[in-house]
Amino acid sequence: MSAAVMEQARDALRRYFGYDSFRSGQERLVSAILDGRDALGVMPTGAGKSICYQLPAVLLDGVSLVVSPLISLMKDQVDALTETGIPATYINSSLSAQETNERLRGMLEGRYKLVYIAPERLESERFVSIVRQVPIPLVAVDEAHCVSQWGHDFRPSYMGIARLLAHIEPRPVMAAFTATATDVVKQDIVDRLRLSRPERVTTGYARDNLALSVVRNADKRDYLERYIRERRGQAGIVYAATRREVESVHSHLRSLGIAAGMYHAGLSEEERDAAQDAFLRDDLQIIVATNAFGMGIDKSNVRFVVHYNMPKNLEAYYQEAGRAGRDGDPGECVLLFSPADTVTQKFFIERSEADEERKKNDYRLLNDMVEYANTSDCLQRAIVRYFGEADAEPCGRCGNCTDERELVDMTEEAQMIFSCVARVRQRFGVTMIAKILRGSNDAKIRQFGFDSLSVYGRMSGRPEKEIAQLIHALIADGYLRLTDSQYPVVQLAEPARGVIEGREQVFRRVEPAIVRRRGRGRSGAGDAGDQDVYDSELFEQLRQLRKKMADREGVPPFVIFHDATLREMSQLMPRTEQELRGIKGIGDAKFAKYGREFLELLQTAVKE
Repeated sequence: MSAAVMEQARDALRRYFGYDSFRSGQERLVSAILDGRDALGVMPTGAGKSICYQLPAVLLDGVSLVVSPLISLMKDQVDALTETGIPATYINSSLSAQETNERLRGMLEGRYKLVYIAPERLESERFVSIVRQVPIPLVAVDEAHCVSQWGHDFRPSYMGIARLLAHIEPRPVMAAFTATATDVVKQDIVDRLRLSRPERVTTGYARDNLALSVVRNADKRDYLERYIRERRGQAGIVYAATRREVESVHSHLRSLGIAAGMYHAGLSEEERDAAQDAFLRDDLQIIVATNAFGMGIDKSNVRFVVHYNMPKNLEAYYQEAGRAGRDGDPGECVLLFSPADTVTQKFFIERSEADEERKKNDYRLLNDMVEYANTSDCLQRAIVRYFGEADAEPCGRCGNCTDERELVDMTEEAQMIFSCVARVRQRFGVTMIAKILRGSNDAKIRQFGFDSLSVYGRMSGRPEKEIAQLIHALIADGYLRLTDSQYPVVQLAEPARGVIEGREQVFRRVEPAIVRRRGRGRSGAGDAGDQDVYDSELFEQLRQLRKKMADREGVPPFVIFHDATLREMSQLMPRTEQELRGIKGIGDAKFAKYGREFLELLQTAVKE
């Protein structure tokens, strides 16, 4: 890649997006695409994946296609691109036949630099005939994990993307992007999309601005009420596992006087759109939803994500939790865990139409999720290790890292559990092990003769639920493992040997962890380490001006400027056009459209 071309790219980055330099990984991917090479980018939510294909599309001749799974994602990104001065559109099922025809004509006439499409659109013969007539330099696949049957959100419609290449001459650059992917999923993406020797960039999975927490066995309703009230005015998403749970939580919050929206697939399209728009436009700060909500939602100022129920796997969890703090400011991600959540997810797996191999994989992923919910390790490190980063350091921010309670020696209890697992020949699950140690009078225990084992009743002073929780903790910490099946069996892992032989000790914080509020400074932005102090009163005035403009323009507020841009304004207080142009996120088109009103407000604030 020539220096001149990359200088053009940096100039376009400044002119359209308002940034002076690339973030980690962006330059490598942009350079590869502009050099005509395929690319695979695995970058966490908020790391700037979209710029990696939007910027090359601006510089390349022709119309670039972006395959995206959800209508909301397309609309948000097209709105944002239009605001920056880049001609873009989308074609999906929300359009009338007349609107679709007009946009297809626009493609033929070269009116757009980017066209967003749903994967199902590739099955349209008319669309394919248009594609044959238009120069297409780039096909970008967003949420590329959807192409992998081993990922957490496999979509068969994504399988048609590779077939599109046969209709485009010359072959376009193929670029795939996702926020999370294990090594197996990455290779599946490369194979199924037929990427040719792609430039692979993984920027790391750690999100330095997120504080992860797991709250076990809490009264979920009471906890959620307290948590939301303590964060009055902050935008947050509450995820629940089922439609019924969403409606129950939503009704409860409304009964408490907490304004909240609701989103799940059982609502009408009009109801879903209204709830989503109210949330995006900051008319509602809280939304309660199933996982049908959120993929590709480009709202940057979500400050917290609470999972009322445990998701089906860690990839899904991190995708959903990662919708907090997309603007780089502090975000909180809380998982409210109870054993009943596991039963719900097993029901979903069994009810699915997946084959047995897929179900076995789903059970393995569910076990990994349960281990995360019970681990005593740094939560951020547990996640990045799951994705293959073995040398990760503790984050210092998560609920486990900030838990200051004294560690308790649980070696004796661990030895009893390991002994029980061995004596039942590693053939039974967590519940049976807990019942034996508790000394239960269960008929199956008598049937198998387990009431005559030396370990029977050895932990009778503890509730069965607490013993089961300790077993899960030992699984999470690697002393035990579960088989990948609907009724997983507990087995001994190699690290247990040192404990059994008395060479190693096991320590555990045994009480349920309580999520701590992060320290609040003048900014009210949370404990972000080196986060600069800013004028919170001016920040709120800037937000109100942005909201007024957004309502006038008919777009979500973050499409005009992200919170991070407003925060930098309220910190640096620019007084001249040149100073305001120096704020990150203010490109030429946005300055021309909005700069004067913001500058007037800032100049007035400085005078006061």
